[in-house]
Amino acid sequence: MTVHTQHINMTRTPLPILPISLGVLFLGTAITMPFWGQAYWLHEFVNISCFFIFAMMWNLLAGYGGMVSVGQQAFFGLGGYFVLAMGNLAGVSPFIGIPLAAILTAIMALPLSKLAFRLNGGYFAIGTWVIAEVVRLTVANISIVGGGSGTSLTAFRGVDRVFRQHMTYWIALTCVVATVALILLFLRSKQGLALQAIRDSEVAASSQGVDVIRMKLAVYVVAALGCGLAGALYFASNLRISPDAAFSVNWTAFAIFIVMIGGVGRIEGPIIGTFVFWLINHYLSDYGTWYLIGLGGLAIVMSLYMKDGLAGFIHRKTGKDFLSIKRIYRSK
Repeated sequence: MTVHTQHINMTRTPLPILPISLGVLFLGTAITMPFWGQAYWLHEFVNISCFFIFAMMWNLLAGYGGMVSVGQQAFFGLGGYFVLAMGNLAGVSPFIGIPLAAILTAIMALPLSKLAFRLNGGYFAIGTWVIAEVVRLTVANISIVGGGSGTSLTAFRGVDRVFRQHMTYWIALTCVVATVALILLFLRSKQGLALQAIRDSEVAASSQGVDVIRMKLAVYVVAALGCGLAGALYFASNLRISPDAAFSVNWTAFAIFIVMIGGVGRIEGPIIGTFVFWLINHYLSDYGTWYLIGLGGLAIVMSLYMKDGLAGFIHRKTGKDFLSIKRIYRSK
């Protein structure tokens, strides 16, 4: 009697040509923008890049890792204060300080993770918010960085304004491209597959040999690094920081809104959601409280009738994932 065995081979789906081509076209145009664009649009691009990077990190943590946090503003604020402290107190150029601040923020995430990982589910979400508030209150009592009223970034004194704007813009563009590329590569790797397995079931993932604790810690630290990068970039561009602005829960609220609108657990989600958020913010923010009510109302409608966001809606209509991380199983 002959026994036939079937081997399963798992391969990644190829990246579609159209999105890659559009991305290259966008990048080629964006690189030259300082030479023909207005200063307002350069500054606007930097600000929206910070929202995008922050939203990508929240999507990685919650959408792919299942760790729903409402305290990522802790790392956003730390990134801003690190770049301020290095610039004002140590004389480090903010251009160099931005990536250094992100690294320092990731280091700070290690001890904070010991507190956060003691909690699960809803308690984890509330716990991260409490941690962020503790960090905010701590920073507000450090007079050397401005205390509760904050302070200005003085390290750019003597630097030509046009040069500063151009360099900040190019750094933001580099960070955006690197964020998308690295997260896409990670999610298409075996480690990305393990992370999604943890999101679906920690017990099942552990039974398949996944080191759940180490993977969750790695993603938590990476998300903190990205949030710190966004914070450092934002406040280096805006030249002033205060605890209430840096550690506001609105940062995480806006990130959740962006990801919900675009699509939770999809690479395209934060891209689409950030564009929608920018349109709403740009044209409706002058309406004050009604603007915030409108954001909340739209988020509720999306969660009720389009839970997979605009990216999911496009996928259902076209049958295509523009930045796919899916794998194909073939028998041989």
